[in-house]
Amino acid sequence: MLQPKKTKFRRQQKGRMKGNAQRGNQLAFGSFGIKSLESKWLTGRQIEAARIAVTRYMQRQGQIWIRIFPDKPITKKPAEVRMGKGKGAPEGFVAPVTPGRIIIEVEGVPFDIAKEALRLASQKLPVTTKLVIRRDFDTSALNA
Repeated sequence: MLQPKKTKFRRQQKGRMKGNAQRGNQLAFGSFGIKSLESKWLTGRQIEAARIAVTRYMQRQGQIWIRIFPDKPITKKPAEVRMGKGKGAPEGFVAPVTPGRIIIEVEGVPFDIAKEALRLASQKLPVTTKLVIRRDFDTSALNA
């Protein structure tokens, strides 16, 4: 499961996810990718499930880039515990995702395979996503 090797602080405040992604909102490595259309926290398990869905469909050909990493610790208090007595223990890590953020990129496979692989990956994620294609990608090959 994805999580940082070491963090400076065990617990972190929730924070707010307002506005669109300021960085990580352009394709940087691959020709195809999925872009988030809403704000959510993605857990390491969800990211891993999406990664496995893509690799299985692409049958380990081409290349995949995961553009997000869960580095925000999330705490939970046990069930039926009274208020107060401090913040709960760290439960896991999440990656805050805002609209416009590229989540996964794919390269080295035909368009139809990449499209289906990214569709399967987006089904594993709790955010609505959109398929994005590199601007200089040769779309004339798709229509033929």
